[in-house]
Amino acid sequence: MSAPAVTGWPHLHRPGAVGSPVLLMLHGTGGDEQGVVALADALDPAAGVLAPRGRVQEQGMNRWFRRLAEGVFDVDDVVARAGELAGFLEAAREHYGLAGRPVVAVGFSNGANIGLATAALHPEALDRVVAFSGMYPFGDRDAGAERLTGTEVLLLNGRADPMAPLDSATRLARTLRRRGAQVDQRLREGGHGITAEELAAARAWLAARA
Repeated sequence: MSAPAVTGWPHLHRPGAVGSPVLLMLHGTGGDEQGVVALADALDPAAGVLAPRGRVQEQGMNRWFRRLAEGVFDVDDVVARAGELAGFLEAAREHYGLAGRPVVAVGFSNGANIGLATAALHPEALDRVVAFSGMYPFGDRDAGAERLTGTEVLLLNGRADPMAPLDSATRLARTLRRRGAQVDQRLREGGHGITAEELAAARAWLAARA
């Protein structure tokens, strides 16, 4: 991948402390690379930050992939956009000299879903994900067959989330485990969003892998 693969994609980069992990921050629908930095600071203010912007537009809102209706994803587009994100990450590692630094995707909602899809389809590019209010992103399809040994995922979901239903989140956890990933699934009461307890759990999860 060449430098234009990075410079041509709107994003924010912050180097962070020497030797710190890099958080690949993936915003939710309607967000952008600037707004998601606050979540990175809440998780690890010393970490490097790489925050690209979703390049799909839906009624003027930034998204990571197209959807056909609420909760119904265009799976072909999910697969294509996951490949693009994996390519961006590969190029950014070279462009910003990130070789040797662990990269952890942190996403909320639509951002969580593209992070999960990228890890499922391109584990060579991304093997750690913190997913707030994410769900199974492949509709009725399988999530691929490649073994995910070495992949680690933290799933944080509300039991009554209408936008990321519990059965979909549970299917996601079951599928990733079947493919060999280490999955830590945390469920809470309530719906879509990020709670203080989930932030604390994510901070502890990240710190244990720093």
